[in-house]
Amino acid sequence: MYPRALCINSKVSNILHVGCFRDQWYMHKYFNHNVKCSNTSFCLSCSSPRLSTTRHGSRKLLVVRAVSIPENADGSAETNADSVARDVQLGGMFCLWYALNVYFNIYNKQVLKVYPFPSTITAFQFGCGSLLVLLMWGFNLHPKPKITRSQFAAILPLAIAHAMGNLLTNVSLGKVAVSFTHTIKAMEPFFTVLLSVLFLGERPNPWVVFSLVPIVGGVALASFTEASFNWLGFGSAMASNLTNQSRNVLSKKLMVKEEESLDNINLFSVITLMCFVFLLTTAIFIDGIKFSPSYFQLAASRGLNVKELFVRALVAGLCFHTYQQVSYMILEKVSAVTHSVGNCLKRVVVIVSSVIFFQTPISPLNSFGTALALAGVFLYTRAKRLNSKFKAA
Repeated sequence: MYPRALCINSKVSNILHVGCFRDQWYMHKYFNHNVKCSNTSFCLSCSSPRLSTTRHGSRKLLVVRAVSIPENADGSAETNADSVARDVQLGGMFCLWYALNVYFNIYNKQVLKVYPFPSTITAFQFGCGSLLVLLMWGFNLHPKPKITRSQFAAILPLAIAHAMGNLLTNVSLGKVAVSFTHTIKAMEPFFTVLLSVLFLGERPNPWVVFSLVPIVGGVALASFTEASFNWLGFGSAMASNLTNQSRNVLSKKLMVKEEESLDNINLFSVITLMCFVFLLTTAIFIDGIKFSPSYFQLAASRGLNVKELFVRALVAGLCFHTYQQVSYMILEKVSAVTHSVGNCLKRVVVIVSSVIFFQTPISPLNSFGTALALAGVFLYTRAKRLNSKFKAA
């Protein structure tokens, strides 16, 4: 989890090197030559290894400020009960993340079947999220940010890419099976590597390239054997991969100053509001005004259950925002690699759940292609983790 806490049980004069993963060290230079340290535990908030030293006679000492001192007698950073409670909380958050994803995909598919206006549905979903964001800020459940011009300029391209990615995903969900859409979306690592090479000049290691082979092969096999295949559903899912992964490139190319950065919750909240404004305009331009009393009266006269449609659309919209909110909360507690593995398992849960719920017909070859693609995604996360370790070393 980060920001990480590292506990050192040593005399300060014996500390030679300390490594950590993220953010920055909170260390200070002390010029008092009468520094005396006992063999106690120092708890440091840390990240990237920047060391501050001072001289004590002929020896170099690394002097640190204790952020917190453990209260338990044995000097450990936390008790077993605290560790178990934290793991249970994190496990509960992952289960909630998965459950909300399953409910969103099922209800969203049901809505798109009878109300084939993905632009309007996507705008409605972001509208539900925007309402939750405004309530969160209005009731002071989370501090409201003050957006500067530089922040707005950096976030706007991310918001547009995020909006287009979700819109294209809904287009795909309206045309093909949920399981097939998510199988295609397993191609996201391929587009991540491709865009990083083209726009960031990053060169992937051979293990990362090797992991892309089963992903591409599995998606190709699943596509050839998919009963619900059509080109619009396939193409829109592929395009959503491209737009979603372009956010990663944009986030690296369009950086704001560190002191102007937003926390994950506020960043996602601001992006949600921007997406709603953008998609509302897009929906009116593409679909016209389909979310109106006159349209629903006409639809009801043709046999559409408007109340049931609205309830399912509302549940899908609330699940849509909440599962992404929980995802950002998890990302604050675990490493990016762990989050990626969790996202891979989430896709497995969604695919299996949708196949069972909708009784989607799948052939053995189709199942093998889907499994192969998801296995490739897992290998990709492992390869990225190994690459990070090599860079750190």
